[in-house]
Amino acid sequence: MQSTALALSPSTPFLKPRNQTLILSPIRLPRRPAPGCCCLPSRFDTRVISSLFLALSLRKREVGVKVRATSVPGSASDDGSPKSGAAVRTLQLAVMFGVWYLLNIYFNIYNKQVLKVYPFPATVTAFQFACGTLIILLMWTFNLHPRPKLTKSQLAAVLPLAVAHTMGNLLTNISLGKVAVSFTHTIKAMEPFFTVVLGALLVGEKPSLWVVSSLVPIVGGVALASFTEASFNWIGFCSAMASNLTNQSRNVLSKKLMVKEEETLDNINLFSVITVISFILLVPSAVLMEGIKFSPSYLQSSASQGLNLKELYVRSLVSGLCFHSYQQVSYSILGMVSPVTHSVGNCVKRVVVIVSSVLFFQTPISPINALGTALALAGVFLYSGAKRMKPKLKAS
Repeated sequence: MQSTALALSPSTPFLKPRNQTLILSPIRLPRRPAPGCCCLPSRFDTRVISSLFLALSLRKREVGVKVRATSVPGSASDDGSPKSGAAVRTLQLAVMFGVWYLLNIYFNIYNKQVLKVYPFPATVTAFQFACGTLIILLMWTFNLHPRPKLTKSQLAAVLPLAVAHTMGNLLTNISLGKVAVSFTHTIKAMEPFFTVVLGALLVGEKPSLWVVSSLVPIVGGVALASFTEASFNWIGFCSAMASNLTNQSRNVLSKKLMVKEEETLDNINLFSVITVISFILLVPSAVLMEGIKFSPSYLQSSASQGLNLKELYVRSLVSGLCFHSYQQVSYSILGMVSPVTHSVGNCVKRVVVIVSSVLFFQTPISPINALGTALALAGVFLYSGAKRMKPKLKAS
């Protein structure tokens, strides 16, 4: 599934032709969709901004409810009217899931466009963590969420999670820079496989037969999609696989490390602390890996070769804001629903992102490739169902 830039109606391109020599292909975003084509708006308009404020306002209703880093709060209503309380909660969750998906779509599209013309994934990821760190500091400064008081034991428990989080996001961006968005997310459907393997090795969890059986279509679907992928690239493939390993290591380690009462953090503060640490870790790493690629002198040199700096700045900022916001909304949802329900929502999100990226970038896909992707995603849904069945079987 080879990803190609979509150039439709007039928009300021990333790259400007010079002396009739095209240095890099311009990337254009349509202001109006062409007939018969499903596209997204070209600017980070008020709908996305309003979505961010809506997510924060919804989250403020949850402030004061203490949750463990790996536990789920109860869903009982406190207003004395269970039916009305349940309806409000359902509507709130529906809106938050919609915001989560919308921010994911914007992030993946803008991030891919940035990486195509600015192929420095470590620098791009560090900038995204910088945007998240700025949002977190503002959140704590204006008391939009209670500021945590970290102890040494908490910091020691969070540090391995932050390292895994940093590596996972960096590897994902490396993959997105090399292959199509849809292919990266198809590979990332392998996350349940790594969850089961790491859970058995590190925590001693024994998966049920249903869980193991659900992994078969996941592995088979990803293999089928990989064999028929037009944009296949070994660096992109291995980076996406490695991101699965690091991200699921983070999740398994959170169960193993964040178990003592003194180490309890609510989900939002846990994610916030991890983001700040990730920014601190990645900045020097990006400089060592890629050099200083965001300095004014380097950018001006790139501009002289045809890079449109204004478009680069805007789309980098939008992707950075969406990068942090969609993860924060995801952690907020995790504090309101069970991990299995959140996993199902994450499966739907992956489907939405794959379909949106294929339509937007007009990625060519073969029938066998589509079958492999569908098989892998179906396996993920089966895995979520098998995880839901496990506690029921224990209860009976």
